[in-house]
Amino acid sequence: MFLPEEGSVVVTGDIHGHRRNFERIVTFANLDNHPERHVVLQEIIHGGAADEFGGCLSYKLLFDALRYKLEFPDRVHLIMSNHDTAFICDADVMKDGKEMNRLMRMALDRRFGAASREVKAAIAEYLLSQPLAVRCPNGVWISHSLPSDRFAEKFDRGIFEREIGITDCRRPGDVYLLTWGRNHSPENLRKLAAELDVDIFILGHQEQEDGCGLGGENVMIVNCEHNHGCIVEIDLSKTYNVAELLEAALPLASIS
Repeated sequence: MFLPEEGSVVVTGDIHGHRRNFERIVTFANLDNHPERHVVLQEIIHGGAADEFGGCLSYKLLFDALRYKLEFPDRVHLIMSNHDTAFICDADVMKDGKEMNRLMRMALDRRFGAASREVKAAIAEYLLSQPLAVRCPNGVWISHSLPSDRFAEKFDRGIFEREIGITDCRRPGDVYLLTWGRNHSPENLRKLAAELDVDIFILGHQEQEDGCGLGGENVMIVNCEHNHGCIVEIDLSKTYNVAELLEAALPLASIS
């Protein structure tokens, strides 16, 4: 999807059920009073609070993020992540030694009972509808990740121009390759940037103890799933280099 040439966008990283950080993002964005501002959210599910049986309650935060989207439908953008593809396909996905899909589905079963099958189908349907990436007019590209070097040649760039389906989310489908990729070489990053006609990538998916970091000469990594999480706001009318984006990163803990 494309953002306009004016205004700004607040870019977040993986949230993974961290409710307090989500609340800080909403507070900072203050969309009611900043009609020119956009927010990009990613990887809401799998992590955070659990029920008394250990079930993952991150679906509640997803519902809150969707309410936020409904309130500002043209300015809040949730993008596809690898944990989303796992839920869509009902595939195993590990985090902190736990299989998160099973834990979240069990929590949904306990909460919604006989209706849980319909609720899970609705969640999967929404997740599948998410954009894969956000393109800014100033040469910044925002996506959860990029294909790893191993699969760079197999990745179909046409995935950004067509409707996606469940098979694209299964390994080795193109959405899977896009959202699960790590360990990008400088050569691969330069080639992708040229092919996609962008200057800088802002990604999530990779752990960042300090909340943000350098993922390559043209890559910034952002993370929001812990107490050192960060966000970055970008002026859509201004060009940046990666060093400037890192300098602009804002710790979420600084937002009251």
